[in-house]
Amino acid sequence: MPGWPLDPLYAHLAAAMLAIVLLVGAAQKLADRDAFAGALAQYRLLPESWVDPAAWLLPLAELAAGTLLLPLATRSGGAWAALALLALVTGAVAINLLRGRSHIDCGCGGPEGRQHLSWWLVVRNAVLGSMALTALAPVAARELMWLDGLTVATGAIGLYLLYAVCNQLLANAPRLLELKGVER
Repeated sequence: MPGWPLDPLYAHLAAAMLAIVLLVGAAQKLADRDAFAGALAQYRLLPESWVDPAAWLLPLAELAAGTLLLPLATRSGGAWAALALLALVTGAVAINLLRGRSHIDCGCGGPEGRQHLSWWLVVRNAVLGSMALTALAPVAARELMWLDGLTVATGAIGLYLLYAVCNQLLANAPRLLELKGVER
């Protein structure tokens, strides 16, 4: 975090974008909880009896963190919860990549379908972590105007769409290599 206070617009934008990512991710996992439980089981990090409860707990934690990020009064709790969740899932991805298990579904959910583990997921999560840190950063005191609210709303939606495009590219990369006949 920088040594000087940020313009509050940046902290609001980071919190709003991260909230969208967490809330959409939670909704996708809860909508297809069986698929998410299957993805969790593939990681082979939990005892089998813990997979089903974890398939409920993780998206509910995402839902809570995303919700807490939105009001200013609970933003720091939401940002810390988001950082903890990102550390947990990124650690699970990294452990499996180090085990050589990159051909499993990340469990990220979403319309992009199955997305295999890759170091790009670790990079993506580091960027999301930087958004949480930005939401935690000290901000300068200044009065916000209606245009600031519009900027945060449109900026958060724009950044989320960029995030979704990057996720789709990550999901499609192995398929494109397969079509080209290139082995990973």
